[in-house]
Amino acid sequence: MFEYFYHEIIRKTVISFGTLFNGITVKHFKDNGDVISTIKVPLAYGPTQKFLARLQQVPELNKPIQLTLPRMSFELIGMSYDTSRKLTTTQSFLTKDVNNNQIRKAYLPVPYNLNFELSIMTKLNDDMLQIIEQIIPYFQPNYNLTVDLVKEIGEKRDVQVVLDNITMTDNYEGDYNERRALIYTLKFTAKTYLFGPVSSDSISSDIIKKVSIGLVAGDSSTLARREVVYSVEPRAIQSYTGTVLTQLEKDISKIDTILEVSNSSGITQGSYIEINKEELYVESVSGNTLVVRRGQDSTTILDHISGSDIKLLTAADDLLINPGDDFGFSGSLD
Repeated sequence: MFEYFYHEIIRKTVISFGTLFNGITVKHFKDNGDVISTIKVPLAYGPTQKFLARLQQVPELNKPIQLTLPRMSFELIGMSYDTSRKLTTTQSFLTKDVNNNQIRKAYLPVPYNLNFELSIMTKLNDDMLQIIEQIIPYFQPNYNLTVDLVKEIGEKRDVQVVLDNITMTDNYEGDYNERRALIYTLKFTAKTYLFGPVSSDSISSDIIKKVSIGLVAGDSSTLARREVVYSVEPRAIQSYTGTVLTQLEKDISKIDTILEVSNSSGITQGSYIEINKEELYVESVSGNTLVVRRGQDSTTILDHISGSDIKLLTAADDLLINPGDDFGFSGSLD
């Protein structure tokens, strides 16, 4: 049943999370506002207790060296399955190898939440406030982080990093005048996807690429013969790439045909979108308001809540249609 594979998804997510906080600096000022020093806050992977133990061996905390304050550390503290992002029960999908464009079969990803803890340690309260204000404005309460999850097939996804809570402790160790450690702990949840193995052998697809039907009008020799050719090509009715374009701003019921979205810049009139497996046709776009036709290609019309992901169906999805899929057709008269 099981086979060896390793996409380094968890490792990539941990590294990507750490890079978010890798360029934070702290400045110290004179009374007249001139800058005395600028310190780039060191960041390392490891538990807070490890660095607090190291601080006990350092008698002076003001020197701008790696093992003194201020500094930051982060670590992965847990992971759990995310039932709210559960995908369809279909077990696999077709995709393209980025190296040779051959069709590969891959298993659908499994949604998992990775829990992180970021610890900030300073001696001065002003240092702490400078660091905190360089972090929390970007989380409202989430920040989208693009991660190349499976490089082999070019599977890049936006991983939502959510700031869950902030706690503060003020530790005094030894003599009051000698040592102080002010600690803020920020807890985050990174909503990533774990992929199974990707087949190493190319798969020949039996999808019909184009169909032409000739219709001859007129059965009498005295009438001109006309031939009309109707050409059709398969069109995806669901998002195979899984790329989220924007989100719903307001709840919609099964009878609503007007949608308010967060950002409509990537959606054009005449395009198809997907919300929770329902396919919709975009009749018009005005600002961030869409007028749509619901339940296209016999997909089920559903109620959708604010914040639901909106995916745009593109030519990239058309290339990944599974053989035997009940796809729609885009037709034209030649």
